[in-house]
Amino acid sequence: MVSGFCSQMDDIDAMFSDLLGEMDLLTQVSQVSLTLFKQHLNTISLYELEDNDLDVLMADLMADLNATELKLAVDIENLKVPPSSSASQPPPATLPPAPQGLSSYDASILPSPVSLQGDVGTPSPSHQSPLPPPQHAKPSMEEIEAQIKADKIKMALEKLKEAKVKKLVVKVLIKDGSSKTLMVDERQNVRDVLDNLFEKTHCDCNVDWSLYETNPDLNLERGFEDHENLVEPLSGWTRDSENKLHFDEREDKYEVFKNPQNYYLWKKDKQTLKDMRDKDKELLIEENFCGTSIKVPDLEGALYLREDGKKSWKQKLFLLRASGIYYAPKGKSKTSRDLVCFVQFDNVNVYYAKDLKSKYKAPTDYCFVLKHPQIQKDSQYIKYLCCDDPWTLNLWVTGIRIAKYGAAFYNNYKTAVKKTSSGSAWANRITSSTGSSPSPAPSPSLSGSPRPSLSKLLSFLHPVYFTNLLPPPISLSIFISILLLSSV
Repeated sequence: MVSGFCSQMDDIDAMFSDLLGEMDLLTQVSQVSLTLFKQHLNTISLYELEDNDLDVLMADLMADLNATELKLAVDIENLKVPPSSSASQPPPATLPPAPQGLSSYDASILPSPVSLQGDVGTPSPSHQSPLPPPQHAKPSMEEIEAQIKADKIKMALEKLKEAKVKKLVVKVLIKDGSSKTLMVDERQNVRDVLDNLFEKTHCDCNVDWSLYETNPDLNLERGFEDHENLVEPLSGWTRDSENKLHFDEREDKYEVFKNPQNYYLWKKDKQTLKDMRDKDKELLIEENFCGTSIKVPDLEGALYLREDGKKSWKQKLFLLRASGIYYAPKGKSKTSRDLVCFVQFDNVNVYYAKDLKSKYKAPTDYCFVLKHPQIQKDSQYIKYLCCDDPWTLNLWVTGIRIAKYGAAFYNNYKTAVKKTSSGSAWANRITSSTGSSPSPAPSPSLSGSPRPSLSKLLSFLHPVYFTNLLPPPISLSIFISILLLSSV
């Protein structure tokens, strides 16, 4: 019995030895597969493989590894329960099949493993052939037609975009009784329209030139600010409106920058304000307009307010602040907690009013109005205020403009000054050129030297020269005729 037990133990040892040998063979096969895979990567660059090829290759390797692990697990289970019939026979040493896509190789003839570091992604010299130069073939008719179609679509889109821009044809009345017709669109501001009118009317470019509207139904007028979009307020005019657009000089447009003391030091006596030096005026402008925020004149005083829907007026104490106009109720102080907001400037504009004394029985003719620009007829939402004198009227209207427009108001003035400076430079060039020209010699007789050619007579007729030399009614042909007659 002891001999039988020993024989059985020998069989188990033999089976275990065979299993170890088979595991060694499997290890060699896995090393061979890895070596072949590395060599295959060296032969075929990863840059030349598609994503699906790499996925298939990795799936095959994983399947082989899983099959090997499964076979090892089965063999270990067989060791625990050896078969009774074939205990003396060793299991056949069979190799697992080679991975899919790889051939069976003899391990003795395989080269040593090659490291992947530095080899992956490096194409072999045989695969580094230069790319052929691009061939510039002539486009086919289909390509030409497609390009033409694309160009037409692009042009149509640009025209469509241009068509979406709101445009108006306006008639501008000049102070001499004439008029100019202009095309304006929503991309232009008032400064652009003024520059256009300067070219058309050949007038000087001083800062007082202004565009302003008149409303005969409400007896109102307002000068447009240079930064405003002109199309927007004009679009609010009704179809049957009698409103008109004027181009004229208005001294009150930028008076605050010429004499800032009248608005910021208004409480002082008028003689002191009149005698202020220019340097002090510049310091006053810098103090109130060149800081981090615009300072609003600290205005306050008694104004007459028209009651809603009535022709009666009541006097109240009004105060100007950056956010709007406030008033102090009767019997209250002027402290901030007692003030009542009369109107804010977000959605209203300030207008000069005329003839309100006869229309609404105003105490004086020096009135101004605060209303929304879309209101074109008499409404309860219009605020009528009346002042005692024209100086107070100008003080309040200008102060409201400063509070409403702030830095844009000052920037408009600086732009207008630059325009005036450029116009003055042209005028100086004209004066210097005409002043340095020699005085004309006496007119020669018919038998004398020949008269000068027409090109010489017209050599100095630059448009700017012509503008400054002639009044507008004289045409160019009449002027040329005069020159020719004078040269005879």
